[in-house]
Amino acid sequence: MLKVPKLEVLFSEEGKGTVYFMSKVRIAIAGVGNCASALIQGITYYKLRASPEEIVGVTQYNLAGMSPSDIEVVVAFDVNEEKVGKDLSEAIFAKPNNTVKITEVDKLDVRVQKGPVLDGIGKYLKPVVKISSEHEVPSVAQAIRDSGAEILVNYLPVGSTNAVQLYAHEAIKAGVAFVNAMPVFIASEPNWQKRFVEAGLPTAGDDIMSQLGATVLHKTIVKLCVDRGVKVDETYQLNIGGDTDFLNMLEESRLVDKRISKTSAVRAMSSYEIPTRIGPSDYVPFLDNDKICYVWLKGRYFGNIPLTIDLKLHVVDAYDSAGVMVDAIRGTKIGLDRGIKGQLESISAFCFKHPPVQMPYNEAKQAFIDFVDGKRER
Repeated sequence: MLKVPKLEVLFSEEGKGTVYFMSKVRIAIAGVGNCASALIQGITYYKLRASPEEIVGVTQYNLAGMSPSDIEVVVAFDVNEEKVGKDLSEAIFAKPNNTVKITEVDKLDVRVQKGPVLDGIGKYLKPVVKISSEHEVPSVAQAIRDSGAEILVNYLPVGSTNAVQLYAHEAIKAGVAFVNAMPVFIASEPNWQKRFVEAGLPTAGDDIMSQLGATVLHKTIVKLCVDRGVKVDETYQLNIGGDTDFLNMLEESRLVDKRISKTSAVRAMSSYEIPTRIGPSDYVPFLDNDKICYVWLKGRYFGNIPLTIDLKLHVVDAYDSAGVMVDAIRGTKIGLDRGIKGQLESISAFCFKHPPVQMPYNEAKQAFIDFVDGKRER
């Protein structure tokens, strides 16, 4: 049965009696892992907090009339026996999810459905992720249509090329926008861009960029050096973590697009070639959902004098991307409402590592704000 959009009083203009209504932004999720858990917990967390000092982590709390709690998950897909068949409020805490719990989540009345497996489970995930014995949903597109979702958010594991492409195809069949959090190239790939244009639907991606993660920090440092006249000779970025994402990425063959995505974001900050090595480095089980990154850079400044930058960043990985995804979802909703077809350039440049158009972070943020304000077409 089609779910009817809910209308909620957003706010009233004091002294004028004007009441504004905002419908929920209804989304589908493919992959109920740590990132989905952080997003859903975050939606609840911000709904319970209204004071300005408690509202941190998003570009704007109110973005074109939408707050984080206006995002509503109405359908979800996974293949893990621990998650399929459960209410989404339970599934987000099921193993092997291991991100921190920041709030209780009330029952969502969204039963996790079994999606297609294809290449979604790599060889290192097979021992820890038991595939559900339930039947796969007959049609992902039909399940999305029945739910009333407007946007499909892809959170599948790295290297799930065939599965990601299937979900992108099903999004088009269902008539919904597609937000690609993973490094399989959809929004940045011309053939897929064309398909979304022909379908009259927007798409944003690829590969979510954390709020303050390794990639945005690395690209900002490189751009700062270039802008300040420092010749960057070489740089690397190493990452370790203890969740299934890092376990999955031990399989080097699944990392081709991931390395391209992260490396291109950094190299785009310079007009000259910089020897670079970037990518996931190792799986350390006891780190759980913590991620530690090391960025190193060697360069030269005035008088050919050498310098080095050596830094370490320690974050909880899932929450580092959740706030960015909240912005990406709300921006995509704006694109839907405006009838934009194909890639959403400003949202993708601001929120993702491998967008159709790479921009320095400050330019990407301004482009995103201009898009929200209607000053930029896409």
